[in-house]
Amino acid sequence: MQSHFDSLRSELCKICRSLLRVKKLHALAIRSHLSEDPFYATQIIRQYAANGDVKSAHHVFDKTPTRSVFLWNSLIRAYAQAHRFRNAFDLFNNMLTTNTRPDNFTYSCIIRACSENFDCSSLRLVHGRALVSGLGSDSICGSALVTAYSKLGLVNEASGVFNGIPEPDSVLWNSLISGYGYSGLCDKGVQTFNAMRRGGKKPDGYTIVGLLLSVADSILLRIGHGIHGLSLKHGFDSNSHVVSLLVNMYSRCKCMTSAYKVFESIFQPDLVTWSALIAGYSQTGDYLKALLFFRELNMKGEKADTILISSVLASIAQSANAGPGREIHGYVLRNGLGSDVMVSSALVDMYSKCGFLHSGNRVFELMPKQNVISYNSIISGLGLHGCAFECFRMFNKMLNKGVVPDESTFSALLCACCHADLVQDGGELFRRMKYEFDIEPRPEHYVYMVKLLGSAGELDEAYNLIQSLPEPVDKGILGALLSCCNSCGNSDLAETIAHRLFESNPNDNVYRVMLSNIYASDGRWDDVKKMRDNMTGDQRKVPGLSRIEG
Repeated sequence: MQSHFDSLRSELCKICRSLLRVKKLHALAIRSHLSEDPFYATQIIRQYAANGDVKSAHHVFDKTPTRSVFLWNSLIRAYAQAHRFRNAFDLFNNMLTTNTRPDNFTYSCIIRACSENFDCSSLRLVHGRALVSGLGSDSICGSALVTAYSKLGLVNEASGVFNGIPEPDSVLWNSLISGYGYSGLCDKGVQTFNAMRRGGKKPDGYTIVGLLLSVADSILLRIGHGIHGLSLKHGFDSNSHVVSLLVNMYSRCKCMTSAYKVFESIFQPDLVTWSALIAGYSQTGDYLKALLFFRELNMKGEKADTILISSVLASIAQSANAGPGREIHGYVLRNGLGSDVMVSSALVDMYSKCGFLHSGNRVFELMPKQNVISYNSIISGLGLHGCAFECFRMFNKMLNKGVVPDESTFSALLCACCHADLVQDGGELFRRMKYEFDIEPRPEHYVYMVKLLGSAGELDEAYNLIQSLPEPVDKGILGALLSCCNSCGNSDLAETIAHRLFESNPNDNVYRVMLSNIYASDGRWDDVKKMRDNMTGDQRKVPGLSRIEG
């Protein structure tokens, strides 16, 4: 802990020394009567901005009578980099009232500020002004627009800007490919890449990065292998960002053998690459390897970030073995991360799912600040342990503190109602979610409502709820009602629901087994035989295993 503070103190001293040098430079410029020269004023503003002193930068700007476009750009960029977006926009609007016209770099900077502030309306307004000023087809301005629209998920707008530029350069091609990557549109990204090559542009590391972003599922693994081969062919396997994303891509596709091979080829993997590998093992349920590499990371002196710690804790929660979770908890406390909301929420979730509700509750109570994620974790934990009324109490406490619930909050509450068979309470929560908090129900909310109604024997009401939903109805909702028909012995309704499931999931035999069990309960053995005969594939049951770890 002491070494951490010493390192922080050293960095602060460096900043202070650097800022002191800028002030000395500024004083020298004033004595030499150069501070009012736009060129020198621009340089001083940039130096102040680089050291995080935007107030002094603005003071220099105010004292400069002749303001060039470079001077305006420097201060706008300073505010944007400091994430003071409102100040950047106000300065840009002030600039429009002067005789100094914004150039492509001005628009590029303010466009990036719009995307970082997730401000779609301002982005469209700035885009319109760029078009009016004749910079709509400029490559620098266009590249910024394509990147900004892409990051905000507006890939059609990004594509429209791209198509309006007569001779797009490699940066523009890469921006559009990355845009499709961020949006998960792998086919579009590959098509754009092929068009780029036909246009005579050579791919670079950024091209590969954009393509890799879109490969997020094992179905696309073949494309991922092709991109990997392309990176090897062009020598991009030495690019740390490319290699890190290759590990990430294979991890997302649950192909951990390939992920580890790429990881092993790296001489000095950075924290991002370590995180990608460990998160991959966590997401594939191999918590032992996730924990093993987490320990190895610590032994090499690397400090895990909060996202990685939360990922490992989520993996341990699935294993229901609290021992490694306590080990991570110790690491969190030793490194002063106990006040982080994401980490503490993951600890609450881990302890609750491992059967130690009291420990999870204790972590929750010690949190200096609680948000919707932490409340969702404790409500979910209480619900899993059958403490439904404690969930309601926590929900009311959450509302009293001004924390706004989200979809996950109501999922946890409805799940608690299912565990405790609280049909009326569940119905009231479902109503409040829709009409009081204006949250559109997701499939899991309907699953819980169907389970609640079905467990109370109200199968007709559950079926009417499903009938009110637009087609296609999620198979999880239909499967929940089929399960209720099984427990209630209603074979007529079960047949209706099962045949709807067969239409949309012809190769899924789980529902055929459920229906055959309902037939068997009614003594309809001929129908049982027909149903079993219609099943395809190997139907051998996997034997169950139990294990207790101390």
